[in-house]
Amino acid sequence: MNVTIYTDGAARGNPDGPGGYGAVLQFVDSKGVLHERELSAGYKKTTNNRMELMAAIVGLEALVRSCRVELFSDSKYLTDAFNQHWIDGWLKRGWKKADKSPVKNVDLWQRLLKAMEPHQVNYHWIKGHDGHPENERCDRLATAAADGEDLLEDEGLE
Repeated sequence: MNVTIYTDGAARGNPDGPGGYGAVLQFVDSKGVLHERELSAGYKKTTNNRMELMAAIVGLEALVRSCRVELFSDSKYLTDAFNQHWIDGWLKRGWKKADKSPVKNVDLWQRLLKAMEPHQVNYHWIKGHDGHPENERCDRLATAAADGEDLLEDEGLE
C-alpha cells in the first residue's frame, strides 16, 4: 500500500513555550478514492525540532500495516537526517555527532526509527510557508494544537 504523509511542527517561544504538530495521511484506494486522516496534538513546553519529529512519528505509528511511504516535511532537521545519512553516523558513534557532541532528541529519533521499521520510507523536503496546500494544512494543525487548551507534557524535553 502506498501512503503519503505530510508533516509540520510548530513552537511558540522556542524552546520555552508551547508547541504542536500536525500530520496529514493520504491513501488512494483501488477505486481511486482518496482517504485522508489528520493528526495533531499540542505540548505545554517543547521545541520546534521535537514537534517536527513527533509529526513524522505519529504519522508512521498510525499505519496499521506495512506501507511504502512518501513523507513530506519542511524540516531539514528531519529530512537531512535520512537523506544526508546523518542518522547512520549517529548510530555508528553511539548517538554522537561528527564533532563528538551528543545528538539532541535521541528519545524521538529512536522512536522514529522504530516507527519506520515495518515500512519503506522516503523523506522529501518541501519549502515551508510557500503555498504548498498540504504543508499549509499541517502548519494550521500544528499551530492550532500549540495554541490549544489541552496541552500535553513533553517528557523528553532536554
